[in-house]
Amino acid sequence: MVAARITVNGKETPISPAAPHTTVLDFLRERGLTGTKEGCAEGECGACSILVARPGVNKATDWVAVNACLVPVAALDGQEVVTAEGLATAGEPGKPSTLHPVQEEMAVRGGSQCGYCTPGFVCSMAAEYYRPDRCAHADSAHTDAEHGPNGFDLHALSGNLCRCTGYRPIRDAAFAVGTPTDEDPLARRREQDPPAPVATEYTQDDSAFVRKSTLAETLRLLCERPDAVVVAGSTDWGVEVNIRSRRAGCVVAIDRLPELRELRVEPDVIEIGAALTLTEIERRLDGEIPLLAELFPQFASRLIRNGATLGGNLGTGSPIGDSPPVLLALEASLVLADADGEREVPLAEYFTGYRQSVRRPGELIRAVRIPLPLSPVTAFHKIAKRRFDDISSVAVAFALDIEDGIVRKARIGLGGVAATPIRALATEAALTGKPWAAETVDAAAQVLRAEGTPMSDHRASADYRSAMLGQSLLKLYAGTTEAVSS
Repeated sequence: MVAARITVNGKETPISPAAPHTTVLDFLRERGLTGTKEGCAEGECGACSILVARPGVNKATDWVAVNACLVPVAALDGQEVVTAEGLATAGEPGKPSTLHPVQEEMAVRGGSQCGYCTPGFVCSMAAEYYRPDRCAHADSAHTDAEHGPNGFDLHALSGNLCRCTGYRPIRDAAFAVGTPTDEDPLARRREQDPPAPVATEYTQDDSAFVRKSTLAETLRLLCERPDAVVVAGSTDWGVEVNIRSRRAGCVVAIDRLPELRELRVEPDVIEIGAALTLTEIERRLDGEIPLLAELFPQFASRLIRNGATLGGNLGTGSPIGDSPPVLLALEASLVLADADGEREVPLAEYFTGYRQSVRRPGELIRAVRIPLPLSPVTAFHKIAKRRFDDISSVAVAFALDIEDGIVRKARIGLGGVAATPIRALATEAALTGKPWAAETVDAAAQVLRAEGTPMSDHRASADYRSAMLGQSLLKLYAGTTEAVSS
């Protein structure tokens, strides 16, 4: 087994003697790359943002921004990373470096004050700067508050926080960046394949980080080590390591397994690999599942979506995860795999209790299957204290078939109102076969308010959660009647 190594700003560096739980953030800072900062250690502030070369959607390689505070450095064995220090172009001996275009715009437009968050903003901005189809969307006629005339999508910065500037100068810098030149080495790098995944067995003391080459090898390992922690983007496990000081004897990475990274569209089903990141799913589906398209911008931040997976969100079993309500409304099922084979389980039967499921020791979520055709009337309502990058107080997903003014089918997924994500079965029954009219909706909204067993906590009271359930259905109805009248 080749010693674990990572390429940082063009220089190959051994990972040893870092412990397997060491984050990329700590690894970089210990080697003098202190532009990468720690602000929250939870993936919420973006001060630690770096660029990683990943398989591209429209090019061979995409430069993807991720939270270095969450990812174990061993997870980047064989991979290629660029930090804020690596963006500038080195000058001749004795002469200063040339700022990268995003660094230049941040400087001249006052986007940096105390400077603590600036390197993270610069890396997130650079990822969007190099997005291949950004310039295709450049059109001053379609500029709005979140999209610039240069095609820059401000959601790229939704995971970066700044306490000084008030964001306007940062937005100005983002909307001013131009197009990468042909001489830009990072732009040229997109035309070449990213580093291939490598098998990793990195061990220090009594802990190990392991990545196998195939799903079959991984499942055999999990059969031998049912106590192992399985990670993909580490957006959940990284928080456990940083905030709760959790350690594992064996961490098994599945994020680069090809069998978990397929996306198939068949006449009767769409199958999404459990290890595809949310950003990859969003860009590859390109709105083909409208309900998922509505979910993605509200799921954490772009930095998190660049690492987070549907498999991970479902695997944690959290009752406040944002994807389960949507997938419940879509009547999704999960393909579970272990060393003995596969089985398919409807998502509505997957959760058995708080952070518990029917998944057995040694079993993985291989894929999510969404049946076709899709219901034409859909909506996802996330009630939270912040518009973006926040945890839901309540999440509601609707998928309705309405024909000739009659609700022929209703599927409603709920999050944040019970120990598990649930279907609103009583409300579905109250709607099915009834006219899609104010009287029906008002009665069904009363039923929806009583679904689940909401509790009071620091995010919301039980009464508020119940009220928001009913209000969500009224909002859906108002939206559909407005669409018809217009």
